[in-house]
Amino acid sequence: MSTHDVAVAGVGMHPWGKWGRNFVEYGVHAARAALADAGVAWPDVDLIVGGETVRNGYGGYVAGATFAQALGWNGAKVATSYAACATGAQALDTARARILAGLSEVALVVGADTTPKGFLAPNAGERWDDPDWLRFRLLGMTNPAYFALYARRRMDLYGATVEDFAQVKVKNARHGLANPHARYRKEVSVADVLSSAVVSDPLHLLDICATSDGAAAVVLTSTEYAKRHGLSTGGRGPVRINAISTVTPTFPQTVIDMPLLSTDATTAVAAPERTFKESIGQAAYDEAGIDPADVSVAEVYDLSTALELDWIEDLQLCGRGDAEALLRAGETTIGGRIPVNPSGGLACFGEAVPAQALAQVCEITWQLRGQATGRQVEGARVGITANQGLFGHGSSVILSV
Repeated sequence: MSTHDVAVAGVGMHPWGKWGRNFVEYGVHAARAALADAGVAWPDVDLIVGGETVRNGYGGYVAGATFAQALGWNGAKVATSYAACATGAQALDTARARILAGLSEVALVVGADTTPKGFLAPNAGERWDDPDWLRFRLLGMTNPAYFALYARRRMDLYGATVEDFAQVKVKNARHGLANPHARYRKEVSVADVLSSAVVSDPLHLLDICATSDGAAAVVLTSTEYAKRHGLSTGGRGPVRINAISTVTPTFPQTVIDMPLLSTDATTAVAAPERTFKESIGQAAYDEAGIDPADVSVAEVYDLSTALELDWIEDLQLCGRGDAEALLRAGETTIGGRIPVNPSGGLACFGEAVPAQALAQVCEITWQLRGQATGRQVEGARVGITANQGLFGHGSSVILSV
C-alpha cells in the first residue's frame, strides 16, 4: 500500500436519463447511495466536495455548498471544483489531497447535472480568451464536428473504417445491457449504426453520445479510517485510489501571444515527448508505480466511438495504431485481454458533465469488488479511468484492490 493511497469506502449513482428535474435531487440520491454503500452516517462526513455544473444557475456554481445544504448542515468543510468533463476527477483529487494532508478523514464527493436538449455549447456571452467559445463562434466547430476530425485522423493514419467505429458502439451497447444505471439498454448492430443519420462525416448519430441528466458520488476515507472500521473487499481490504492525474498539456509555447509567433528558430524548444492525452495516463502510471500491462479494466471517455480507440492507445493499452486490431479480435470486450467500458460507457449513459468522471470510478470500484453483476470482468485487480475536459483539462484515476 502506497503512502498516498486513499480508500474508496462507498459509491453511488442516480440513473442517467432525461428526467427534467433539478440537479440537486440527482446528487442527493447518489450521495445517499454512496453513504449507505460505505456504511457511513452523514454526520460523520467532515468534507464535501461538489462538482460544479455551469448550466444550473448559482446553485450549480457553488455545488459543494448546495449539496451540503440539501443533505443537512453538519459542520463539514466544503469545496467546489470545475474542470469541464474532468470535473469529477478534480473534485476527487481535492478530497484526496485533504485526506492525505491529515485535514479530513471522511470525504463525500458529488457530481450531478441537468442538461439541455442537443449538443453542449458554451454559455452565453463573449469570451475571446476561451478556446472553446472561439471554436464555436469563429469556426462553427460544435463538439460532433470536433469528434469527427479525430475520427477522420484515425482513418487517414491507421486505416480505421466506419465499420470499426460502429463496432465500438455495438460492444458498449452490449456491455450496458446489464447496467441498471445506464440510460440506453438496447443491443445495436453495425448496420443500425451505419444506417443512422450522419451527424458529422464520418460519424453517425449512434457513434456520438447524448447529453443526459444523472449523478454519481464517492465516499473517500483515509486508509487508517478504513482499517479501523473494517472496510474490506472479499478479505482483500478496500478498493484504493493509487493515483489521480490532472496534468495540463506541455507545448513549446505556453502563452499564445502574437509577438511570440516568430520564425526565429533560436527561440524554439523541444516538442513534447507525449501528446496531452498520453501524458494524462503516464502521469497516473508514474504516481501509482505500475505499468499499463498491470491494468485489468479501463473506463474511457467515449464521446464518440472513434475517441474510444484513441484512448486505448493514449493509455498505452496497445501500440499506436493498433486499437482497431484489438477491437476486431474482441480483446476490448468483457472476456477479452483488456475490457474497455464494461459499464457501457457514454454510449449507454450520455454526458452528465460533473458526474461522468465519478461514474467511471463507481464502475471500476464495482468491478474490483466483483459486484458488477452481468458485466463483471473476472479477476479484475487494477482499473484505470480517463477523460478529457477540453479547455478544463483531462484526468485519469487508477484504482486497485
